[in-house]
Formats: sequence, structure tokens, C-alpha cells
Amino acid sequence: MRGLSLLVGLLALTLMPHLADRFVYFPSRELDGGTPAAIGLAFEDVVLTSADGVRLHAWWVPAAQPRMTLLFLHGNGGNISHRLLKLAALSELDASVLLLDYRGYGRSDGTPSEAGTYADAQAAYDWLRARGVAVEDIVVYGESLGGPIAVDLAARNPVGRLVLESSPSSIAAVARWHYPWLPTDWLLTYRYDALARLPRVRAPVLLLHSPTDEIVPYAMAEELYAAAPGDKRLVPLAGGHNDAFAVAAPVYQAALRDFLR
Repeated sequence: MRGLSLLVGLLALTLMPHLADRFVYFPSRELDGGTPAAIGLAFEDVVLTSADGVRLHAWWVPAAQPRMTLLFLHGNGGNISHRLLKLAALSELDASVLLLDYRGYGRSDGTPSEAGTYADAQAAYDWLRARGVAVEDIVVYGESLGGPIAVDLAARNPVGRLVLESSPSSIAAVARWHYPWLPTDWLLTYRYDALARLPRVRAPVLLLHSPTDEIVPYAMAEELYAAAPGDKRLVPLAGGHNDAFAVAAPVYQAALRDFLR
């Protein structure tokens, strides 16, 4: 029995990091939030293929006379159909928008992973470039977990602008903040370390974050702001982690318009 208990303990220690990683992602397969047509926007269903062969789904929402193109990288929950309110706000900026579902989300094939989500963002960027969108016109927009993904993309590719909304400095830091009594650095194998990669970004950076964010503390926005090497702005919003863009809509829209002008 003692040997069996030891075996079970060793197995648990082996599996716990992988089990912890599963709590990073909360994908939904059903596009039950509707489509851009529900808010009066014409759109195109897009099928992308990542470098490792995973089939991805995205929506291309072109503006009539776009001043820029936003590559929108959403957070860890739901899928692109649950970002229609955000899309409505972004469409008011005279911007075309490409909304990507990572592998394992919505109609995209595969299973999410850190390396996989980075590859997925790269596939979306490559699609825009192949479509003829100029580097300086690409604005990479990362929401929550999409922030570290956006930072990784902008660190490896030239972009015109980088927007980080409610973005963590790293997933490990968020875990430490919520569970200071657990060995979270050991339990998590996914890092999503935006803080380490941001100094390599050469584009202007806008950080939008609420001081009352209950999921990602505002101090992480301040850390990211300090790490950004060039033109950078940190704009405080109001509200919680998931609704700050709506609660502080006038501030949110004004900050984006000024930054993207």
C-alpha cells in the first residue's frame, strides 16, 4: 500500500502542471453570440492555416474607407462571437477588423496551447500582409490573454501600433497574485510572459486598464508601461476586467482615437 501511495503521489506531481495549464483556456465551440451581421456590419468568413497546419476561423470586417486595420486577439474565454460589443466600438474608429479564433475556439480546429496561439496570431498577420495591408497600417490589439499573444507577435514582426487592454504581465504573475500560497510557478508550464517580450517591440504602445480590475491587477499595466521602450501611453478606465471598455466608453473611445490618429 505504501508503494502504491508513493506511485499515486508521483503521478499527481507529474500531472499537476498539465492540469493547471488547462485552467488557462475557457473556449466555447458554439458561435452563439451571433455574427457581425447582428450589429449591422458586413463581414467575410475567413479560413486560415497556421504554420503547423491547423485550420483557423476568423471574421474579416472591412471598413468602407479604413484608416487602419486592427488584428483583434481576444481573451481566454468564449470565442469571437462574444466580442460583438467590442467590435461595434472598434468599427466606429474607421478601421477594418480581423477577429481571430485561436485553435480550439469557435470553428477553429485543434487544441489551444501557448506556442499554438502564437502561431495562430502569426497566421492572421501573414493573411493581412498577403492581402496587401501595409505594415504601418496594422494595429495589433490584444484583449486580456490576447495581450501577451499580441506582444509576442509585435516583438517578432513590424507593426504600426500595439494596443493592450486589461493585459497581464504574464500568466504566472496573475496566478501568483490570486494564489500566493500555491507553487504556481511550478504548476504552470504556460508563461505568456508579455513583460519579458515587450522591450523588443518597436511600435507605439497603448495600454488600457481599469484600476478596479478584479482579474488582472492595475499594477501589471504599470509594469508593462515601464517596460515599453518607446512611444507609450497608459490610460486608466473604470469598471471590471470584462466590461471596462463599456463602463468607460467615452474614455476608451477617445484614447483609441487619439492613439490611432
